[in-house]
Amino acid sequence: FFFSSRRRHTRYISVTGVQTCALPISAMNEQASKHYQTQQIMTASPAMLVFMLIDKAIVCLKEAIRAIETKDVEARWKSNARAMEIISHLKGTLDHAKGGAIAQNLDQLYGFMLSLLPKVDFANDAAAAQAVINLLIPFRDSWKELASGGKTPQQAVTGDRKSTRLNSSHTDISRMP
Repeated sequence: FFFSSRRRHTRYISVTGVQTCALPISAMNEQASKHYQTQQIMTASPAMLVFMLIDKAIVCLKEAIRAIETKDVEARWKSNARAMEIISHLKGTLDHAKGGAIAQNLDQLYGFMLSLLPKVDFANDAAAAQAVINLLIPFRDSWKELASGGKTPQQAVTGDRKSTRLNSSHTDISRMP
């Protein structure tokens, strides 16, 4: 039997009448969350993986901006470093042989982004982080659409590839007098 102690936030297991302390609830939740994230990554399509990376870079840069606003130097540095790591990975994994001019353009764009991001740390410049976010958002949205099979988010949810409008907004002509 499991029950939760409100005071310690731990779970206890009663085995043959003896209580033994298990992992703290927060550690159990963190373990489950990491397992879920690992499963998402392992089963994601290549397009979904690129979407997830770009989305994570945007999240990190937003965290860096918040850290600049709160004057949290360590959080700013960690978030910006993570975003730079992700963008460097995206740049480093471009296939120039298959990608041709598109890969070359992306290489230059990622290089430009990487040239802006040191300003976030050295000059405490939130505008540089925001500029990179503004460049990444269209890529994220495009990769998300590609990962969903070319469907818009509305079409992905409803399964309708013809129309993005809700059916309830249409007038039923057959019921008109």
